[in-house]
Amino acid sequence: MLDTTENSETLLEVNNIEVIYNHVILVLKGVSLSVPKGGITALLGGNGAGKTTTLKAISNLLHSERGEVTKGSIKYRGNAVADLNPAALVKSGVIQVMEGRHCFEHLTVEENLMTGSYTRRASRAELAQDLEMVYEYFPRLRERRKSQAGYTSGGEQQMVAIGRALMSRPETVLLDEPSMGLAPQLVEEIFGIVKDLNEKEGVSFLLAEQNTNVALRFAHYGYILESGRVVMDGPAAELRENPDVKEFYLGMSDEGRKSFRDVRSYRRRKRWLS
Repeated sequence: MLDTTENSETLLEVNNIEVIYNHVILVLKGVSLSVPKGGITALLGGNGAGKTTTLKAISNLLHSERGEVTKGSIKYRGNAVADLNPAALVKSGVIQVMEGRHCFEHLTVEENLMTGSYTRRASRAELAQDLEMVYEYFPRLRERRKSQAGYTSGGEQQMVAIGRALMSRPETVLLDEPSMGLAPQLVEEIFGIVKDLNEKEGVSFLLAEQNTNVALRFAHYGYILESGRVVMDGPAAELRENPDVKEFYLGMSDEGRKSFRDVRSYRRRKRWLS
């Protein structure tokens, strides 16, 4: 694996941000995290924990949903990104793959992939080379390249969404719920490709994921969100062995498997924050 120790360069730094929707609904409360160059960082938690809101705060997509960052700062390579529009952020090297895949259904797979390159000034030869790189990582897309994206499977559409992001030549990818709605075998395949892109192409990832088990196997570092707050963070290997994480997110405890629903969230937070 790539070196993601404390000596690694920090690409993305989120410092104590708060996010409010419709001027009244506080969704994120003092969230801080960092993504090192060459790292896979997991943002974990249940539905409604604030994972997607965190990614949209970083990629400046909150305004379309009447949300805004009201406190704290977000920096990429030391530069504040709050005033950048999403397109400018993509040009700086950060792109988000949205939850739910969001392909252009009427376009072919290959046309979808090529839309990811529109923010770049690149020659035809460079684009052809990048397209070939995407097909090497996603050989199924090569087979389906002339098919309308709307008629492909959920797994293939997730591959299209990631491949389209890669066509922008990103340094950092914000990947939102890549396992959602996919069969376990496809989930393993998608995460394996993310690992290869990280190790072979040097792409850094911040991935928001409910599937804690698979995320902690592929990530280097993890943050756990509950009700808009970071309640625990640490190296992925340590989180996998943490008793609370094993009990409440991996379904394991000293007494055997236990349902997450059996324990109230405030009891977990009380123990983790004490």
